[in-house]
Amino acid sequence: MSTQPSGVAFASNSAEARQEIRNYTMNFGPQHPAAHGVLRLILEMDGETVQRADPHIGLLHRGTEKLAESKPFNQSIGYMDRLDYVSMMCNEHAYVRAIETLMGIEPPERAQWIRTLFDEVTRILNHLMWIGSHGLDLGAMAVFLYAFREREELMDVYEAVSGARMHATYYRPGGVYRDLPERMSRYRESKWRKGQSLKRFNEWREGSMLDYLEAFAADFPKRVDEYEVLLTDNRIWKQRTVGIGVVPPEKALAWGMTGAMLRGSGVEWDLRKKQPYARYAQVDFDIPVGVNGDCYDRYLVRVAEMRQSARIISQCVRWLKANPGPVIVDNFKVAPPSREEMKSSMEALIHHFKLFSEGYCVPAGETYCAVEAPKGEFGCYLVSDGANKPFRVHLRAPGFAHLSSMDEVVRGHMLADVVAMIGTYDIVFGEIDR
Repeated sequence: MSTQPSGVAFASNSAEARQEIRNYTMNFGPQHPAAHGVLRLILEMDGETVQRADPHIGLLHRGTEKLAESKPFNQSIGYMDRLDYVSMMCNEHAYVRAIETLMGIEPPERAQWIRTLFDEVTRILNHLMWIGSHGLDLGAMAVFLYAFREREELMDVYEAVSGARMHATYYRPGGVYRDLPERMSRYRESKWRKGQSLKRFNEWREGSMLDYLEAFAADFPKRVDEYEVLLTDNRIWKQRTVGIGVVPPEKALAWGMTGAMLRGSGVEWDLRKKQPYARYAQVDFDIPVGVNGDCYDRYLVRVAEMRQSARIISQCVRWLKANPGPVIVDNFKVAPPSREEMKSSMEALIHHFKLFSEGYCVPAGETYCAVEAPKGEFGCYLVSDGANKPFRVHLRAPGFAHLSSMDEVVRGHMLADVVAMIGTYDIVFGEIDR
């Protein structure tokens, strides 16, 4: 009886048999923390090298588009927040712009500037979440804590205008819900914050929200410098990102990539410049572009975008401080009457109840409106048959288009590089499995 271990017997097998056994299949997700949602990635591996990647989606399917078709137009704005739940107001912007286009409504000038302001606040919020989570994926812990320090300061702004820290439902057809508040909430004394510490935390909060945002925009570039000290010239970070996941510009265009994925490959395309909306035509900013189209270039593009967003916020603050005015159209069909009007007018009271129960009818037609969301082009294709609810809503999510490139981009890379590639896509599955 042979005493050879079973492993020795394998050596006598044919080369063909060894070739068959060498490749194996691995499930990456859907529960993996680096999958950034319920992405199930089926990887065919040759040792540590990826031979094939098959992204599976559908595990989170929310039916958002069909839900929006079953409700009055104004009751679906909150669904938009929950699609890409770190780009909330940008999603709202595309949807309300589509409604306004079909109804022929032009929001007041101040409302347009407020939208421009909050689109950029949202862009910074998104990129802070991205740089923190991407750093965690690749082994950098500290940057996550730094990024959330600034993120919480901007979440206070969301809460101040809407009452919610995430799902704001602040944009409305015809403008925004209400004007910017004259004061910000302040920290109270506690065992963690007292004396000079409390005074420092409340320093920006002594004035209005615009004063607060002005101070934030002036201070934020120094915070971005801190992130760059941690990452940009860090040799481990560069080893994990330089030359990884290269997307040539012609491939980026063929795959329908937008946002930092497209600009990282050197294509200077940004809807804020090429098809301006809100008040982007009146603000001065640059479009950062990459050179090599790898993970490192996409990181640099997003970091530069945060700096440009702070620049836009400063310009919006200056205009809003100098130009008071209405923030929503004076039209009871789409905008609720004020409390004062409801107290003195039965007609205004009826309009209020009708607006929030039945909504409004949108003229028959179809339109597509897109915004430059933090992850890329987020668009809303809206069809109305003249009723008070959409006949068809279809949403163009940037992450959905980006995932189609996964197989070709990661082939030949190591398993750890797949994590870097998923992170650089900046995917959120609420919008992909909408």
